[in-house]
Amino acid sequence: MRGPWLTSVFGAVLLACLPLVIITGLLDYVAYGPGQGIPGAVGLLHLPGFDWPTRPSWLFRLTQGLHVGLGLLLVPVVLAKLWSVIPKLFAWPPVKSLAQILERVSLLLLVGSILFEIATGLLNIQYDYVFGFSFYTGHYIGAWVFIASFVAHVSLKLPTMVRALRSRSLRKELATPLAETVPEPPDQFGLVAPEPAAPTVSRRGALGLVGGGVLLVGVLTAGQTIGGPLRDAAVLLPRGRQPGEGANRYPINRTAVAARVTQPGEEWRLALNGSREFSRADLLALPQHTARLPIACVEGWSTVQTWTGVRLRDLAAMAGVPGPASAFVDSADPGPFGRAMLTGDQATDPDALLALRVNGAELSLDHGFPARVIVPALPGVHCTKWVRSIEFRRA
Repeated sequence: MRGPWLTSVFGAVLLACLPLVIITGLLDYVAYGPGQGIPGAVGLLHLPGFDWPTRPSWLFRLTQGLHVGLGLLLVPVVLAKLWSVIPKLFAWPPVKSLAQILERVSLLLLVGSILFEIATGLLNIQYDYVFGFSFYTGHYIGAWVFIASFVAHVSLKLPTMVRALRSRSLRKELATPLAETVPEPPDQFGLVAPEPAAPTVSRRGALGLVGGGVLLVGVLTAGQTIGGPLRDAAVLLPRGRQPGEGANRYPINRTAVAARVTQPGEEWRLALNGSREFSRADLLALPQHTARLPIACVEGWSTVQTWTGVRLRDLAAMAGVPGPASAFVDSADPGPFGRAMLTGDQATDPDALLALRVNGAELSLDHGFPARVIVPALPGVHCTKWVRSIEFRRA
């Protein structure tokens, strides 16, 4: 079955879809906000950012869902593409000219970087920060290596891919059974074997197998974003499942035990700008606002819940900083995500809350009790749980 046409079919699918994975990934970099220190120092790879908007409220849910979801769906296609060119990856001698050296180097970087991105992405979904390096920095730098090699590879191979796709009819191939499957004509790149063995599956069978793999991955992952009954089918995304009970049964990526946070007592206070303090009873006595908002995580899962609490802009006014330029949130979590910096627009959005209740019930400890931040379109990791202080800043 191997040959330029089959390889080009897989390549065309990746060419159509990978740019969307790249763009949404870079948008998520902006949403995370380099001002948060995520990712770390990336030198010249640092992108000029802009204040991530709070509207539409589902914006980050869309970009991150597409980035992770589409990335997972493409894994079977990537593996099929690599299978289709395996003989060329181990050709001997490996290079015969300077032009071929450049092509092989770009191919090495392309294959290495996409496998690195798949491996780190899958591990980040499955496990809680198992890397010996920052996932965010490593995944981001790996992405730029992939982008550069992907552009170089497309520039070199696009004319070849177009010719190969025109050489055969997709409709005809999908109607060709195994008994009538014959090799492609010999090609200048050596993808077609000189003496191919008898086929054990037709090209339509191969395309069906890869398409079935894509469909299976979709069924096992779509529930992380769609929710409902499909949520429990997301077996490939254990961190996007639904722990908790009743009103607090929705996904979580970091439990109180993992964060080493214990149940606060009656002595808990929220500090505002170091000058005012509020007990939880004080906060509940303030005007309450309810908003139905999504919360989305870098692992790709998202959920929509109904949150009730005090508007952040009302707290800013009580702190003597109406219309703040930014807000620094600190929590009881000693880890790297125990604090967040909000922009002025995020802190003053009418639905940005210091949430005290969810779906009409008190927050559970795992979901941020006694108070957590919820801001429209903000990455979940910055919707800080176990808040203990907020500093609203004028500049």
